[in-house]
This record gives sequence, C-alpha cells and structure tokens, in this order.
Amino acid sequence: MHGLSQNPAGAVTLVDDKCLTIADGPKRMTRAFKLTAALWLAFVIGGAVILNLHATTPGEPEDTPARWPVASRITSGTNGAMLLVFLHPHCPCSRTTLGELAAILATGRDKVTAQVLFVTAAGENPDWSRNELWRAAEAIPGVRAVVDSQGIEAARFGAQTSGLTLLFDQQGACLFSGGITAARGHGGDNIGRQAIVSCLANECPGTSRAPTFGCALFHEKPTATGEAPL
Repeated sequence: MHGLSQNPAGAVTLVDDKCLTIADGPKRMTRAFKLTAALWLAFVIGGAVILNLHATTPGEPEDTPARWPVASRITSGTNGAMLLVFLHPHCPCSRTTLGELAAILATGRDKVTAQVLFVTAAGENPDWSRNELWRAAEAIPGVRAVVDSQGIEAARFGAQTSGLTLLFDQQGACLFSGGITAARGHGGDNIGRQAIVSCLANECPGTSRAPTFGCALFHEKPTATGEAPL
C-alpha cells in the first residue's frame, strides 16, 4: 500500500508503507530476543529451585526404636557398638551415603560393627540388590553387606527411607537415628556424620537425630513379618 505525505513546500508525495515496516524490524527483533531470554532465564531458575527443593526434602519421619528390637535376627558384632545402614539397592543417593559411611569408619572402625542392609520388597529376586552399590559397600573396610529380603528388618527398625543410619551401643540403646548426608546425593560434613563420630569418640553428640535424604524403601510399608498391608 501507499500513503500520502506533504513535504515542506506543500507538495504531496507518495510514501511506501513498507519502509516503515522494515525500519521497525530491528526493534521487533530486539523485543523478541528480550522476551525469549527472559523466558529462558525463568525456566532455568525455576528448574534450579525445583531441583534444590527435591534435594533438600527429607523422607518420611522414621519411627525407629529406642532399643534394639528383640525380634531382630541381625547378628551383632564383637566391637560393642553396632551401626546399621538401610539402603534401597537402586537409589541414586545411596552412593553418597556409602561415601559418608566410609568417612565415619575411617576414624572409628575399631569401635563399631557396621552392616549395610539392602532392602528388597516382597516378590523381588534377592540378586536384584547385588549390583554396583553392593560391591561398593563390600569394598568399605569393616562393612558387611546383607540382603534384607522383604524388608523384614527394615520394618523392625522402622526404616522407611534409603540412607537411614542407626547407631546402638553395647547395651542395645539407640544413640543416633537419621541420615548421614547433607541432602539427597550431597556429601560433605553434616550433622548426622558429626553425631556418630562424636558417639564413637565417647563425646556428647550435638544431636541424636537427623533427617534422612533418599528414596522411599517401599511403595507399601511391610510389617515386621514381611507382609505388606493390603
């Protein structure tokens, strides 16, 4: 289309509307780029917030016993204190828990017997748990890896979340219950590890409980006899 324009001398000339459109092109591209950049930034920030929220959200509160369960068939060690770690054999956070366990035992291996229980649900093949994580647990000096078939022992000790770590003294009293990582899949100094190290050094721990960060051990919580509720 063409429009009319009047020059300073009063003469009327034709003006091509396409010239205005082309001139506005760079402005439109700038606005589109700014909008795209803003949307991308919002997406990145939102994703980071969601990931951080997931990493720092602990599992369900554990109903752990104050004393060693009488019905437990776990063989206690000869070193006095007993350290139990319950893991889901395919939880991606479990490797971090094993790293923290290795750090704990590096300073107090001679004062505690440690067992890592790989929890399997009813109907699962026990060999399902004998994977890379199993081999990583066995590679830690002083650790015995066992299969908790049908989650019977996990139910006896009130374990619901992968990574739950329990420390019992020689008389069977629970000294610590909780996780030994700072968040899901995040290693490093944390209150759970500090508490256990303090207990093994015969020092007063800063806490006796800590949140457990990891995957749920069960879709349905089993009973102490290994039967899942209907």
